[in-house]
Amino acid sequence: MEVIPRMTLRILLLTFPQNPFNPFRAYPQARTRSFQPQTHPLSSLIIKRHQRSSARVRAGWLSGLVQTKPDFPDITKAGDPVLHEPAQEVRPEDILSERIQKIVDDMIKVMRKAPGVGLAAPQIGVPLRIIVLEDTKEFIGYVPKEEIKAQDRRPFDLLVIINPKLEMKGNKTALFFEGCLSVDGFRAVVERSLNVKVNGLDRDGKPVEVDASGWQARILQHECDHLDGTLYVDKMVQRSFRTVENLDLPLPNGFPKLGVRNASKS
Repeated sequence: MEVIPRMTLRILLLTFPQNPFNPFRAYPQARTRSFQPQTHPLSSLIIKRHQRSSARVRAGWLSGLVQTKPDFPDITKAGDPVLHEPAQEVRPEDILSERIQKIVDDMIKVMRKAPGVGLAAPQIGVPLRIIVLEDTKEFIGYVPKEEIKAQDRRPFDLLVIINPKLEMKGNKTALFFEGCLSVDGFRAVVERSLNVKVNGLDRDGKPVEVDASGWQARILQHECDHLDGTLYVDKMVQRSFRTVENLDLPLPNGFPKLGVRNASKS
């Protein structure tokens, strides 16, 4: 689940390889070119500095074109079959294995890098029932105060839940826009239960239970949907789908008011 409804501008950091590309391979003549010394005693020093400076400029320009691949997976996008099929449960005896622990670590890295407030294993191409979620004061700080209050959004520490079982509590629901890292650049209104309980196992294989309300409950429902092969667009309220750039435009006439409502209402 994407982190900030209105956070559309991201800073893209360039990373450089440990062994940067040798500019002389692209410009072999630069290695063989010779300069005739001048009669002035400082001429050779000036020429050498010019050569070193030119090499640095070329190296800097070329290194900007060569980026190393991150050491964690890409986010799987809508249309990939792994996002549209139910995920498999993780065997309890496998939870402490190097493979499962690596998957969990990768999920946390990808979620924080995106940035997002939740991620399911199918979103990195792994068809297993694992979710991670985290909402921080920093993320919430980007949201207008009136929205924070309406969404009942509060920070919570990192949660890793394996084989989660979701239970809806009460009959109250809420209508709010949602986004997804696998459907980047779009938003739609989704009706979610206001209170839920989730049981599962943590990354150490120990039982974990989470009673959640408000925005945390929405994140849990969103991520658990991923484990059943469901995207938020499969549950969106019709005529609410839009680009992030159009998020603040009015909803259609007769559209239900955003916020908390009773499930019995149409």
